[in-house]
Amino acid sequence: MRTFADYLRDAAKYGSLGKAALHWQAKQDASEEAVHVMRMKDRLQVMRDSAQAGLSPNLRSVSGMVGGQASLMNGEEQLGRFGLLGKAGAYALSIAEYNACMGKIVAAPTAGSCGILPGALLAAQEQDGFSDEELIMALFNAAGVGRIIALQATISGAEGGCQAECGAAAAMAASALVELYGGTPEMSAHACAFALMNMLGLVCDPVQGLVEVPCVYRNVGGVSQALSAAQMALSGIQSPIPADEVILAMKKVGDAMPASLRETGEGGCAACRSVCRG
Repeated sequence: MRTFADYLRDAAKYGSLGKAALHWQAKQDASEEAVHVMRMKDRLQVMRDSAQAGLSPNLRSVSGMVGGQASLMNGEEQLGRFGLLGKAGAYALSIAEYNACMGKIVAAPTAGSCGILPGALLAAQEQDGFSDEELIMALFNAAGVGRIIALQATISGAEGGCQAECGAAAAMAASALVELYGGTPEMSAHACAFALMNMLGLVCDPVQGLVEVPCVYRNVGGVSQALSAAQMALSGIQSPIPADEVILAMKKVGDAMPASLRETGEGGCAACRSVCRG
């Protein structure tokens, strides 16, 4: 399973992208599928724990640049105003801040983009009552998408910019949301393509070399892109460019990026005068 085309063929055989990914993983390890379901259940719990821990208003990173801000987004007024997007954004930021404060998170697919996938799924569960079992299958769906992106392109900010980290995470979350809300595997593929194409060219420019600014805020932006992409796909809108082609385009864009915009801390936001070290 190296391409989205492969993934769709397996989904037709096993019933969904999530089931196809679960079957593939169990086959690689020559183990029962139930073992991997339990492992994913454990990861879901870490995601849930980090989302709650990151909402603490007293949280601060060692640098002092981030922490405690997710609690501001999690207020009743903000959640009432922005609905699912507001809750998903609050969770995405809380998990990203918790990571910056050395908390335990699940890289999804990287630590710098760790809030996007769980933020989307946990918010959807709270709003629409999905079971943990449904979230687990959505996570397998996302895992398959992440594998395909990693094999065809990259999920490394140092290699491909933040489009490879937050972009991949948004694509994973968009695909997972589509399956969670009853969409077809083909709709998940369209959602993946939409999310990734909308984040194409996003640079990696960590201030002071830390996974804090602008990283944690890009998790909020990434989860909004995931929700928008899933909404388009579930509405029946089809990407004019197949997911595999968008993934390859992302790789080419990353290859064309100058080194200053690939996690070196030498360009973009990292070079802004207000945040440069004296």
